[in-house]
Amino acid sequence: MATYITLINFTPQGLQNMHESPHRAAAFRAAARKAGAKIKEQYWTLGGYDGAVIFEAKDDEAATGLTLALSGLGNVHTKTMRAFNAAEFAQVVAKAPKM
Repeated sequence: MATYITLINFTPQGLQNMHESPHRAAAFRAAARKAGAKIKEQYWTLGGYDGAVIFEAKDDEAATGLTLALSGLGNVHTKTMRAFNAAEFAQVVAKAPKM
């Protein structure tokens, strides 16, 4: 499974209903599980982003579908990045052409 990091910002709707955010996070975790993804961590943050989610999905299409479904509810905007651990990145670098 591939790892992804999603950065989250509340929309005006999400801010208006922020007291429901923990409940929405639990519902997202359950929906991800049904979609075959695994939420590893969910955080609410200070600074430039309101939250971050670290999750695993089988591929980019599954990860994209999951985050599109989340954004489609209207409470958050997301930015998702594919993440590589050290071993995975070593494999990527080994395949990079030498210039």
